[in-house]
Amino acid sequence: MRWIFALLGYLLFRFPGALLGFFIGSLFENTRVQTSFRSTRISTQDFELKLLTLAGLVIKADGKVTQKELDYVRRYFVSAYGRERANEVFRVFNSELNKSDVSALEICSFFALNARYESRLQLLHFLFGIAQADGSVSELEWQKIQSFASYLKVRMMDFESIKAMFVQQADSAYKILEVPRSATDAQIKKAYRDLAKKHHPDKVQHLGEAYVKAAREKFQQIQKAYEQIKNERSDYE
Repeated sequence: MRWIFALLGYLLFRFPGALLGFFIGSLFENTRVQTSFRSTRISTQDFELKLLTLAGLVIKADGKVTQKELDYVRRYFVSAYGRERANEVFRVFNSELNKSDVSALEICSFFALNARYESRLQLLHFLFGIAQADGSVSELEWQKIQSFASYLKVRMMDFESIKAMFVQQADSAYKILEVPRSATDAQIKKAYRDLAKKHHPDKVQHLGEAYVKAAREKFQQIQKAYEQIKNERSDYE
């Protein structure tokens, strides 16, 4: 099931969509969430509501709700559940958007307890994708997602790496490679090689074409960041 969701997500939203598809599928394969300590049964409706609530909080973070952001979420749920089911979900979602008593801490703590770490990273990718749907990720939006990352118990370095893929900064390339600007050339080369090896498309061939394509895009981002740093440093040599 998770690979079906990943494929649907990739076809619609490419890499972020594939990640979220795997997140949904891995959580609800056989409607059961697996952890290292226990197995907890969660209703699909409960999961949908929690996921959409976080999406709504990101959409409202900058004080405005844009149609492009809503469409981004709707298209994904149409691809994942079908139009009829997605319409039912969105009727609930529209009412949730107007609520002000939502506890992000409670929802994120739920995911932190029941979802694997990699799935929580995939959730952050999805939230950043929503924020970027209207053209750019505002400071208020990424700050909101950062607070979620803290509740989700995601390491700051991992959050910054994901953020750098959506928010352009002077040091975005360094963030993607997870090294400080003060890193030596040797350290940067090692970080690049480690990440390139970790995310090489060949590593996920057995998982299906959707994951190969998603890994290829991530691999290309790592290469681009490395080349950017090399070019910047050669300009000063």
